[in-house]
Amino acid sequence: MKFFYNRSLLSENKIQKTAESLLPYIKHLQLVADKAGYADVESTINLPTDKKMLQEIIAMAKQKATPKLKYFIDIAIGASDLGAKAWYDAFWGFYDLLQPERFPKTIFLETPDEELLTKTIRLLTSLKSKEEFLINAVSKSGGTPETVVNLEVILDALKKRFGDVNDRLIISAGTDTPMFKLAKEKKLPLLEMVKNVGGRYSVFSSQGLLAAAVTGLDMQALCQGAVAMRQKCLDPDLLKNPAALSASIIFQHYQSGKNISDTFIFLPQLETLGKWYRQLMGESVGKEYDLAGKKVRQGITPTISIGSTDLHSVGQLYLGGPRNRISTFVWGENKKYEATIPQEMEFPVLDAVAGKSTHTFIRAVIEGVKIAYQKQQLPYMEVVLDTVSEYSIGEFMQFKMIEMMYLGKLMNVNAFDQPNVELYKKETRRILKST
Repeated sequence: MKFFYNRSLLSENKIQKTAESLLPYIKHLQLVADKAGYADVESTINLPTDKKMLQEIIAMAKQKATPKLKYFIDIAIGASDLGAKAWYDAFWGFYDLLQPERFPKTIFLETPDEELLTKTIRLLTSLKSKEEFLINAVSKSGGTPETVVNLEVILDALKKRFGDVNDRLIISAGTDTPMFKLAKEKKLPLLEMVKNVGGRYSVFSSQGLLAAAVTGLDMQALCQGAVAMRQKCLDPDLLKNPAALSASIIFQHYQSGKNISDTFIFLPQLETLGKWYRQLMGESVGKEYDLAGKKVRQGITPTISIGSTDLHSVGQLYLGGPRNRISTFVWGENKKYEATIPQEMEFPVLDAVAGKSTHTFIRAVIEGVKIAYQKQQLPYMEVVLDTVSEYSIGEFMQFKMIEMMYLGKLMNVNAFDQPNVELYKKETRRILKST
């Protein structure tokens, strides 16, 4: 993964000065990494190096992902779900309709929806054997309303069809939660969610990696990419530290009034990766109070754009509208496959593309967008992946999580809590009890 920021419209000196304020925190993160374990809120950076956990996941995946497995049912929402969905969509989900014979497929049950649940039940109960499905219910709090509702509805239907399905159910929860304790009493397979690793930082934890391993992704390559990026993002040589540089640039533009951070992705299979980052930023720096307890109501609004599709929906807004955003372009340098436009075209209305590869075409679009941004004096950064691989996605996710820790520090907010999210949960429970 390469990171470029020469078109951020900020001076090197200004970026460096902001990044220098992060040096004490970088030193702290180095200590967190050196002592390993999960004693600190930043301990997510140690997950990819946890060999014991990786071995446990490999063993569980080998035991549960039988040759008959067709559907992995991921019951979760928000932070506990988006990371696993991001890499599933990157490699499999985006192409599921085009590869109907490829199994196992993952079904993500997030917001409870009667139609989705009915059709999911219809599909699962049509299977010949319970060996053809595997469920992982994920809730760090052990009581996420959406997860509980989806799980109970699905389990009720499956028990009526197959009888005891406990051997096809995995519970991922915090060890001190009622769900974990009940699952332990029922002797269900359990995955412990580390207490000091917040949900949105948990993509490399057991429940996230299980989803990767069960569906055939190389989870070790994912972790290797993350480990390599951790080293770069903890480098006190700030000009070599992409997370510190990116956070500093976003922060400086935020201070000048640009309160929108747009991730413009030119790899459509990574749209869910953009949604994962949207949640990471939204929950981490959107806060009512700062670290001193002062009411600030501050935050940066994260948006996702997909190239080149969204050039035809919001391109006019971005290029001609308010100058209130900093953009990060994400694209791939190399191609996996070859698709070439024929020299002799059936509809020769665009002679410039004849005989060229689609990769060449998209590269031209990206370069055109960058030039347009430059002419309009709009700031942007670039993240260039070698290709869409487990290693590169691991790099990107680690880069963004450490970037968010630095951004929280610069904005003087707690990047690891989300107290206001509990407000709707409290009201939901109150309404349900009264009906």
